[in-house]
Amino acid sequence: MTQSRLVTPVLIGGSIIILVSFAIRASFGVFQIPIADEFGWLRAEFSLAIAIQNLAWGIGQPIFGAIAERFGDRRAIILGALTYALGLVLSSMAVTPGQHQLLEILVGFGIAGTGFGVILAVVGRAASDEHRSVALGIATAAGSAGQIVGAPLAEGLLTLFPWQTVFLIFAGMVLASLLALPLLRAPQTASKADLEESMGDILGKAFRDPSFTLIFVGFFSCGYQLAFITAHFPAFVTELCGPIDPTGILAGMGVTTTSGLGALAIALIGLANIVGTITAGWLGNRFPRKYLLTLIYVGRTFAAGIFILLPITPATVIVFSIVMGALWLATVPLTSGLVAYIYGLRYMGTLYGIVFFSHQLGGFLGVWLGGWMYDLYGDYTAVWWVGVAVGALSAIVHLPIRETPLKERAAATVAA
Repeated sequence: MTQSRLVTPVLIGGSIIILVSFAIRASFGVFQIPIADEFGWLRAEFSLAIAIQNLAWGIGQPIFGAIAERFGDRRAIILGALTYALGLVLSSMAVTPGQHQLLEILVGFGIAGTGFGVILAVVGRAASDEHRSVALGIATAAGSAGQIVGAPLAEGLLTLFPWQTVFLIFAGMVLASLLALPLLRAPQTASKADLEESMGDILGKAFRDPSFTLIFVGFFSCGYQLAFITAHFPAFVTELCGPIDPTGILAGMGVTTTSGLGALAIALIGLANIVGTITAGWLGNRFPRKYLLTLIYVGRTFAAGIFILLPITPATVIVFSIVMGALWLATVPLTSGLVAYIYGLRYMGTLYGIVFFSHQLGGFLGVWLGGWMYDLYGDYTAVWWVGVAVGALSAIVHLPIRETPLKERAAATVAA
């Protein structure tokens, strides 16, 4: 049976694991300049490594979802954490761009095993219908909480240790998060009919449904925008932002350099997104999710367009970070909830993993294009405008989605 309470041991344990996983994942942009400077790499070379990480994360998501549904959630999470830690340890030894890029495949698969696809499926099964959307929002917000601490923690550790040591510390944190595993005991909420339906049957129905294709396409821009900003925004702010007033509020908070402002920007995005994702989850129980998703993508499109048109100052960086943060991962509880609502909970992990692959294709393109166009043009302007365009596309493609469970559609067809 599902639990009628909103806050459950499953939600707490899943949130802890996502928090640690995303704290580390969100910090990689802080390493871009130190690693590139040490080895004299082009910006595109480090960007390609992070792009490969995003692509591997996307490929690994449906795989780990299927592993969880076949062998158990906790086994999938343990495998993901071990892969994540191994990737970080080996990455600390990388001395060439090729080595670093290859090892990011392990890191990406590790994020897949400890991230949204597996954890949200567990949380979704454990929650009641009444609380499911909010519970998914809270678990997603845990990723934002990790983002709050991840970039500043990396920035602080880099003042004390070389980047290689910081990677080893992060590997230890991933393994320590497995202490939350005993809390993850989710029931199997499936009817007899659900249990008799194979994964192949469900996948076939989803692939033939135009709404699944629209959800897949719509999630692309989310990945593009998030991955580009996570990987490149700290460097973007460091290089282009105007000077910080030594007598101002930021200096009083200990932020005296543009590099510190870049780390603060990532943290502010995470802080604002805690409110944004929980609010999105709450709204998802009350309004059609497809319309909420359209509004989020419209908001992102305008926020990015206005930001790049204005002068880049500490004030505009902070305002943009808060606005974008409120919309940052608000798409995740709505998209995962939409998949669960239309196609059921039985294979939610696999189906959401497939949709998430589109997210990570966008992430790969956003990170790689960011580095390639920076080296080509000397700035990120063109990449920002591509993000504005794909955001507008996502806003449009969500409108025709049929937000009705497949079983209800089938029953209506038979009745007719």
